[in-house]
Amino acid sequence: MTRPEATTSPRAGIDPVTVLTRLLFVVAFTVLVVRGVWYLSSAGEPSHLISGLLAVGYLIWLSVEIPVTFRKPAQPAAEIRTLAVYACARLTLVVVAMVPAAPWSRFSWWMIPPIVLFVAGIALRLTAIRALGALYTHHVLRRDRHPIVTGGPYRLVRHPAYAGMLLANLGFVLYFLSPVSVLALLALLGGLIWRIRTEERVLWSAPGYPEFATGRARLVPGVW
Repeated sequence: MTRPEATTSPRAGIDPVTVLTRLLFVVAFTVLVVRGVWYLSSAGEPSHLISGLLAVGYLIWLSVEIPVTFRKPAQPAAEIRTLAVYACARLTLVVVAMVPAAPWSRFSWWMIPPIVLFVAGIALRLTAIRALGALYTHHVLRRDRHPIVTGGPYRLVRHPAYAGMLLANLGFVLYFLSPVSVLALLALLGGLIWRIRTEERVLWSAPGYPEFATGRARLVPGVW
């Protein structure tokens, strides 16, 4: 069973949201490459090797989602404001987390929990994307006569892809911890909450969605 989506119709030409998102994507991608190479080139210290591998991990994650990130929606979408805020907050988080040197001068067992959160978040997100298959999109779309996805991680929460996104970025920020990266994470959380509320207003009138939402938290079971 598949879950309804929500999106806004693309305008003629390239809209400012697309331009800004692509620019920030290139900046974040470049910062990850440069920092990853820097860490790996000085990998005599185990903490540098781990930091470099984490940068490469985020780089691979971004690369895996490129086909979806820049795919145009097949039908008119409901809104694009939340997409702009959400995308910009995520990409800004990557940049501000990676530009300062990692706070680890040598290996510590405290490095492991953030890495576990990062890997678990990506795994959850990709599992949710796979559950939706070709129906997954970064836009907010509502399709008529669209069945609801209730399998996989959708058995537990309404938005597992967003939950995975937040969990992975939490792990990333905890590893490359700085005051600015924490502020960027809070901005991502705020943008994500706004996006979820907007998306659910669009989807609530879709047949079966209220029943799907009943008894399921949005992101964290028993919390919200």
